[in-house]
Amino acid sequence: MIEISSIPNIPPALIYFAGAALLPLLGKGKARKIYLLILAALGLIGVALLRPQTTWDFSVIPGFELTFLHADSLSLIMGYIFALIGGAAILYSIEIVKENGEFVCGLLYLGSALGAVFAGDFFTLYIFWEIMAFSSLGLIWYSRTERATNAGMRYILFHLFGGCALLGGIIIHYINTGSIAVGPIEPGIGYVLLLIGIGVNTAFIPLHTWLPDSYPKATIAGAVFMSVYTTKTGVYVLARTFSGVEAVAYMGGVMCLYGVVFALMQNDVRKLLSYHIVSQVGYMVAGVGIGTYIGINGGIAHVFNHILYKALLFMCMGAVIYATGKNNLTELGGLAKKMPVTMITCVIAAFSISGVIGFNGYISKGMVIHATSLKGMPILELALILGSIGTFLSFLKLTYFTFFRKNEEIEAKEAPLSMLVPMSVTAFLCVALGVYPKMLYGILPYPEEAFHYHAYGLGHAIGTLELLMMTALVFFILKFAISPHERVTRDIDYIYRKAGRGFIWFCEQPLVTVANFIDKGLLRITDAFVWFSKNPTVASRIMVLMVGAVVTRPFNPTYMRYERDLEELRRLYPGEVPRMAIGTGVLLALIFFTLYLVVYLTHGLLWV
Repeated sequence: MIEISSIPNIPPALIYFAGAALLPLLGKGKARKIYLLILAALGLIGVALLRPQTTWDFSVIPGFELTFLHADSLSLIMGYIFALIGGAAILYSIEIVKENGEFVCGLLYLGSALGAVFAGDFFTLYIFWEIMAFSSLGLIWYSRTERATNAGMRYILFHLFGGCALLGGIIIHYINTGSIAVGPIEPGIGYVLLLIGIGVNTAFIPLHTWLPDSYPKATIAGAVFMSVYTTKTGVYVLARTFSGVEAVAYMGGVMCLYGVVFALMQNDVRKLLSYHIVSQVGYMVAGVGIGTYIGINGGIAHVFNHILYKALLFMCMGAVIYATGKNNLTELGGLAKKMPVTMITCVIAAFSISGVIGFNGYISKGMVIHATSLKGMPILELALILGSIGTFLSFLKLTYFTFFRKNEEIEAKEAPLSMLVPMSVTAFLCVALGVYPKMLYGILPYPEEAFHYHAYGLGHAIGTLELLMMTALVFFILKFAISPHERVTRDIDYIYRKAGRGFIWFCEQPLVTVANFIDKGLLRITDAFVWFSKNPTVASRIMVLMVGAVVTRPFNPTYMRYERDLEELRRLYPGEVPRMAIGTGVLLALIFFTLYLVVYLTHGLLWV
């Protein structure tokens, strides 16, 4: 039985799923563009109309209900930003995506992410979790390159592993508690499996390698979608299930530093951005792991802000790739005058992710670092501050070598209007939330506590400004030392690939060799039985003579007689098979059944 509290309150996922199903009927012309814009607006309206404590339950069997919609302050803020940036991504894609299949994948991906954050039970969550994995795979494979195909295979293998771990944890949790409601998990095997499953999507170290491997190889529009949903859905589920776990908080610190170090070494612009997803998600994970009101507010605020500026960065770099056909920093430069709107919006996004005063990243990043200070976690606080320094260095590098370094040879023109509009709107929101953060405070999980946080306190503002100025000075002094190079940076996936090749070699070489040896041995035994059965009497004599020849050779000089007899018997074998008397046959049958009975009784006795 379906219970709907009010007509507009339906799961937002259904809007996008229905839209994806109908899209192929519209062809590829103007009608498709209008339809996609209407669909983006309907999705945003559908989320905006939801009210806290709204539910949509479906009874599978008596006493077992799946909750496809559970709206509260935490799921609503995720729904708002998912639908908002989803609309921006659809508009951004409207001119550059030619195939309906890619749009279908994007809509299913967006819808399943919304389905996951509004799921009220673990089994519903799992269903949408897996749809996310397979629909986002299409956004990689639509690049239609060999590198994208291979990266997609690695991507889906990782997510199948994560999905299996998640499902195993869910089943164990249900068996132990009898509840499928999304919430805190009791320690045990199910706890570990759920943490691993969520950790894959959240890009825990060392489960993160699928992200920088696959995102740079997705389509231009696909990368914008992918930068938003998978990792942030993981953070949301982490907040529901593992809030206040210190190990999770410290994992956030590891992610923050690890991602920023690898980002600094990248030449591919989208790979640099991908490693910064790992790093920035680290702040969110740290906030969730701290578990205090200010920590969770900071983590979720950073989810909201990160989606804005990270999607904007992928839009800007997508526009650069679209205009120039180049994606390496060593090939770029000189685009500030040729792509001014892209340059301005990219600089805004870079300032936002770096936590520059007046931009949205400053608000949420400061909130998480403040939470570590209040919790008394100095090591984690230091890790997050160092991550901020590395982030600013990375984006000084990205913006300088993309837009401001001289490059007279590059040819480009500004991106299409359909790309510039969502970029400009998103950039405006990054500035607006930085200048007036109370707009964000009001929709956080704990709004009353959020309003007590003073982002622009004098000490914090001056400290941040000093840190950023020192970082900028270091960059311009060491600019040539950290300039981009065409090199391969090896991540942990290098170990995974080596281990995979080693496993394949083990299967192909030692195991196959042993299997062949066993096969040949069994064939020889079978041939021996066949040979013996042709004339058991003569075969027995041959076997006796063979043993006699071997045993008596050192002591009996006449052993050659055994050799001659053997040669003669082998030459005449099998010869005429003598008839066996009935009594002898019966005797042999009795001996066989006696042996069988002894084995049976012995086995039974041992079993007892």
